[in-house]
Amino acid sequence: MLTLEQVDVYYGNIQALWQVSLRVEAREVIAIVGSNGAGKSTLLRTISGLIKPRTGSITFDSKKIDALGPDEIVRLGVSMVPEGRELFPRMTVRENLELGAAYIERAYGQTAESLEWVYALFSVLRERSGQLAGTLSGGEQQMLAIGRALMSRPNLLMLDEPSLGLAPLLVAGVFRTVVQINQDGVTVLLVEQNVRQSLTMAHRAYVLENGRIVMEGRGKELITNRHVKEAYLGL
Repeated sequence: MLTLEQVDVYYGNIQALWQVSLRVEAREVIAIVGSNGAGKSTLLRTISGLIKPRTGSITFDSKKIDALGPDEIVRLGVSMVPEGRELFPRMTVRENLELGAAYIERAYGQTAESLEWVYALFSVLRERSGQLAGTLSGGEQQMLAIGRALMSRPNLLMLDEPSLGLAPLLVAGVFRTVVQINQDGVTVLLVEQNVRQSLTMAHRAYVLENGRIVMEGRGKELITNRHVKEAYLGL
């Protein structure tokens, strides 16, 4: 579904990603693991078109997307939930959700069905549908951010630190929902600070260090890797 080949990304003269190559197959959950500043968010922003790679190529469903704008990439079926959620706080829950489908032709005609799908995943959003997004709790805002991304009917959902700042009980709920979304047929690319949990649920994972992919493998295999255990699991 998604292929990156030898992607280099710069912020001005400072290089952030070095020859990154990875692949994501349809219906997989892929985890990107790394420390703060490793380039994980930069990687997702590059795939989504917010940052342009200087060299290399990005292909989604056999189409080159590295020169496309973010709006074009979303219309092709790639949606991202950014770190920090980036909701519209003075709009209601339902208005935020409806915006997720508003400008995407293939999604707009399914708005009602998509709302029911999101409400089935996050029942609290149905209860809060008329409430301003800015008045929701942190956990509810994360649910809304994921729900808004799903309203575009993505084939690939990218999640940037979905558990950041949430209580442990809410974190477990977010991960259960990610599994359910994947079982519903959506491919997931996950950047997550909870390394153990993300590797446990991921089909495959990549370890990103200082802007470079240094390791890849099945999620449950990487949990037992000596370097991963020492660097990210505190073992």
